[in-house]
Amino acid sequence: MSKLPDFEGLAMFAKVAEEGSFAGAATAMGVSVATVSRAVTRLEERLGGRLFNRTSRRLALTDYGHSLAERAAKIYAEAEEAEDVARETSSRPRGLVKLAAPLSFGTRWVAPLLPEFFQTYPDISVELHLTDAHADLIGEGFDAALRIAVMEDSSLVARLIAPVRRFVVASPAYLSRHGRPKHPHDLGAHQCLTYANRSKRDVWRFTHKNGEECSMTPSGLLRGTSVDALLPTVLAGLALTELPEFVATQYFADKQLEPILTDWRLPEGGLYFVTPTTRARPAKVSALADFFINRLTVAEWRAPKLAAGKTPARRKR
Repeated sequence: MSKLPDFEGLAMFAKVAEEGSFAGAATAMGVSVATVSRAVTRLEERLGGRLFNRTSRRLALTDYGHSLAERAAKIYAEAEEAEDVARETSSRPRGLVKLAAPLSFGTRWVAPLLPEFFQTYPDISVELHLTDAHADLIGEGFDAALRIAVMEDSSLVARLIAPVRRFVVASPAYLSRHGRPKHPHDLGAHQCLTYANRSKRDVWRFTHKNGEECSMTPSGLLRGTSVDALLPTVLAGLALTELPEFVATQYFADKQLEPILTDWRLPEGGLYFVTPTTRARPAKVSALADFFINRLTVAEWRAPKLAAGKTPARRKR
């Protein structure tokens, strides 16, 4: 015999006792009379006692049935209440959302939006994990993630929010001292800062606007695990690097940095809202998704198309 209580049998027994008939219980529960009858019979066999006295015209609880009916009814009522609470939670935006986001993007663009989100959804709290490591949504129990990538994992559900370009950049002081590269091959003679957290050695793959492709392996005096680790050295005019659009454009406006090789482009990724599945997605996750998609689709960091050798003009606010 299973050690797990026969919850279905107890629920159906309680409903029969309440309705006074198998047919009434079947109608109330949306099942067949035969299903109710089998469940009650199974429960009687499991407990070793008759719960009802049955005749063709009458159904009555036995003394043994009376002793169990109140407890069974309580179990049934508590189960209904638990389901009601769960349904309300899944349909109302409330509860904790565990969200992962890239470190630099999260600091610049996610965290500043949260005050507005909390004012809009006061019953939702967020556990925000900022890391450039690739979070395992399922294994680490995340409800969702904002990712900047070329999405390849088909086991996840990803909604594209906005494309994200990458630029090779340098400060005017660096370009004045070392010259402006005209071709990706020229970068071999320059200090190129790279990222230490990529699974393979950095390779910068360029495509010219005429279709020509070119790859080069950068090297320089610093490798870092984040954009913010590389920026001070680049801003000081000691090196160049490649930056995601959401960082680079902040420094284009006041010409602290300039895009170079603007006739060439690096592979374009995208900003995605990612969840393990869309099936039965809680309202709290849907609310967070809708909020960020609405706020970030028309991204303020988007740079206008660049003419060769020109820096984007300051955006009007």
